[in-house]
Amino acid sequence: MELQIRDVSKTYPNGVQALNNVSLTIPAGMYGLLGPNGAGKSTLMRILATLQEPDSGSIRLGEIDVVREKDRVRQTLGYLPQEFGVYPKVSAEELLEHFAILKGIAAKKARREVVEALLRQTNLWDVRKQKLGGYSGGMRQRFGVAVALLGNPKLLIVDEPTAGLDPAERVRFLNLLSELGENSAVILSTHIVEDVSELCTRMAIIDRGTILLEAEPLGAIEQMRGRIWRSVIEKRELAEMEREHAVISTKLLAGKTLVHVYADGSPGPAFDPAEPDLEDVYFATMAGHIGRRRERAEAAA
Repeated sequence: MELQIRDVSKTYPNGVQALNNVSLTIPAGMYGLLGPNGAGKSTLMRILATLQEPDSGSIRLGEIDVVREKDRVRQTLGYLPQEFGVYPKVSAEELLEHFAILKGIAAKKARREVVEALLRQTNLWDVRKQKLGGYSGGMRQRFGVAVALLGNPKLLIVDEPTAGLDPAERVRFLNLLSELGENSAVILSTHIVEDVSELCTRMAIIDRGTILLEAEPLGAIEQMRGRIWRSVIEKRELAEMEREHAVISTKLLAGKTLVHVYADGSPGPAFDPAEPDLEDVYFATMAGHIGRRRERAEAAA
């Protein structure tokens, strides 16, 4: 089931334009929506989850009009928001069964079978009797996925799911999402480039409510080949480097500064060619060197 978003805009009463004519086509599988905090990701996720109304534009999930047929959308939607509350003194099994009743699974035997299947799928079966207040952050996120999967949704939205997770929990969670992407359209909204790089077959980069780039991660990385250059410099040299070259990212390396520069050809003898990755794609896009900002500049010229 394909999700089509066309020319969606949203401006809040305080004048902040959260979305500006956003258009995306999201097929089945893992789709990454990548951008910094405040880019408009959560606003778009809430609109897709029928929790907010767009000011303009259209959204269709297969034959369903998402804006006008909210009840139909909710029947086939799973949503894991960035922050969600749980009852700390209730066990995972009890609360998931309660949510299953709310989802309309009335028959007791069927409900228990669904609850057991989801707790096993999210690797929580062995701790099903434990109170949710004693769960780690990653365990809570996996419980949130179990709730979102009630009703076998065709569209699953997860908003900043790995923020704050330790490395081991992050790996468990990403493996779970990868499995879910085999049967549903899963939208992963995040500011963590590595999450998208590891999981998603399609992605979009958003900033200030505007889609800057929509691509396949591997294809976007390949197009950067020969355009990313690296140099290791002293920290005091950074300001001059930024004046003379298109610096897209910096990081500390053994007490010095590793600089990545975007250029169509060698910027000079102090630079070596770098093997590009999705982080280079992201930073080059955010800096305006690739993506729709560049397209608009070329069209204006």
